[in-house]
Amino acid sequence: MSSLISCVAWVRRGVATRHPEKYVLDEGELERVSKLQRIELEDARKELERAHKAAISMGKGAEGEEADDIDEEEESAWVDEDSDAAPDPDAMDQDVPMDQDEPSAAADGAPKDGKDDDLAEYNLDDYDEDDTMPAMGPFSNIKGLTYYRNNDEDPYITLKEEDDEREELEILPTDNLLVSAKTEDEISQLEIYVYDESEENLYVHHDLMLPSFPLCLEWLDFPPVTSLSARASGSTPAKQFGNYIAVGTMEPEIEIWSLDIVEAMYPDMVLGRPDETAAHVPVPAGTGKKKRKKAKHRPVSAAHHVDAVLALSWNRTHRNLLASASADRTVKLWDLSRDPTAGGEQGALRSFDVHKDKVQAVQWNAHEPTVLLTGSYDRTVRTFDTRAPDVGVGAVLGSDVEALRWDPFEAHGFYVSLENGIILNFDARTLPTNLSSPSPARFTLSAHDGAASALDVNPHIRGVLATGGTDKIVKVWNINEDADIGKRQVSAVTSRDLGVGKVFSVAWSPDDPLTLAAAGSKAKLQVWDIGANAGARKVLGPKVAEAGRILKEKAGGGVVGVSSDDEESSGEEGGDE
Repeated sequence: MSSLISCVAWVRRGVATRHPEKYVLDEGELERVSKLQRIELEDARKELERAHKAAISMGKGAEGEEADDIDEEEESAWVDEDSDAAPDPDAMDQDVPMDQDEPSAAADGAPKDGKDDDLAEYNLDDYDEDDTMPAMGPFSNIKGLTYYRNNDEDPYITLKEEDDEREELEILPTDNLLVSAKTEDEISQLEIYVYDESEENLYVHHDLMLPSFPLCLEWLDFPPVTSLSARASGSTPAKQFGNYIAVGTMEPEIEIWSLDIVEAMYPDMVLGRPDETAAHVPVPAGTGKKKRKKAKHRPVSAAHHVDAVLALSWNRTHRNLLASASADRTVKLWDLSRDPTAGGEQGALRSFDVHKDKVQAVQWNAHEPTVLLTGSYDRTVRTFDTRAPDVGVGAVLGSDVEALRWDPFEAHGFYVSLENGIILNFDARTLPTNLSSPSPARFTLSAHDGAASALDVNPHIRGVLATGGTDKIVKVWNINEDADIGKRQVSAVTSRDLGVGKVFSVAWSPDDPLTLAAAGSKAKLQVWDIGANAGARKVLGPKVAEAGRILKEKAGGGVVGVSSDDEESSGEEGGDE
């Protein structure tokens, strides 16, 4: 499998803990992981007991505390051949008597063979009682040397290793975090980057190993109920806010990881993992004959997904809610305040069957927090209120959906990017409930040669759009509404080949109005400040000022990345167009 980054997510400044904690695998953590993993500890104990009894029967007793379980009779039956204990007189009486005429070497104290004569001159019996040898060498006259067990106790060592590591892991309040879902050499992981905008510096802070190929990311600040920070301990109250990332993979489960813990081994929460699931049961693709039948869909469950999780969306108003879209053709709603290990039916809160094929994208409406927008491979988009999903509206498209976004400045407007490279803009108020009715878009934009695989709407500036495609180009668009004719005018601001390969993800910064991140098939992450482009500053400058933001002029190309060992990050970057 080739290396790639499938998706990217930003973390705004000031959210991350300044000094991240190190993962501690203590008893409490083991208990939490055991519950999440459904580990049968009782069965493990029984297996250990069987192994212990088998070891005893084979003549190998247990060590340590387990040695107390051995019966005294069995223990007395074994003799340590190396023991210096005196022999049992009763046992000696039962031995075969020696010939009286034969001299006893042991009784006379004579050596049994000539080896003892050779070692006698070294006086090994009194070796430990010899007088201390006089000190020799250049340090023989130094007295009063003190030995410290570790560097922390030595007052002369002022540079402590822990202080150095603490400083290296420090995240300043002016730093952004960037999370990338990376797969390289069939190993999947989350790479957490620190981006310092003032110094134009981007580096990997730490990483988290994933069990399967990641497909989507979603940042959230709600502490899952199974995380350690969500539980009060003693005088420490439970945290109401945190720094977490939800991950959807090729597996049906959703993992939620804390970004404030370094070297974590297990997620804070796993959604959709039942005790007995058909999620991992393979479905035959055919009958084995030459003519293969179409693969059957896995049986759908209302409690959990049974196929890959393709998209995630966190509700910023109702912070405990997370929506997921899956290849099993369903959209599910999860409550992060419900403990999935508490027993009973603790699966998804709701399940929606509004599409007939894989659901590629999902997003909550920021203005109406109960409304969802979904897009599918059945070439339709649907928007509906989760309280009454049967009365939703939608539109039929000309190609498969790649990505979609609500307009943050308009409650009813949204954008959709398609596999044929086209970007559409819709007004949900004009869409029909019956998909057989026509559903014209407000405008159509031919954005890319190939699939328009990435899409994001600027949250700071009205009418600014970023797209990326399999043509390896990232483009920025400016959308203005002409009041005279009542139509929207779309124009290209700038475009660039950032050297990330086929673009799979673009995301605007939550803090800087003209900064975006992009990643793709070359497993490279690049941060692009389009304010470094003079043409972009001229076009978007008035909008930036209207939004009350300050436009910062920067020298250079405005692209910040992490250089690999054998190439400079700027070596493959294209120029602005």
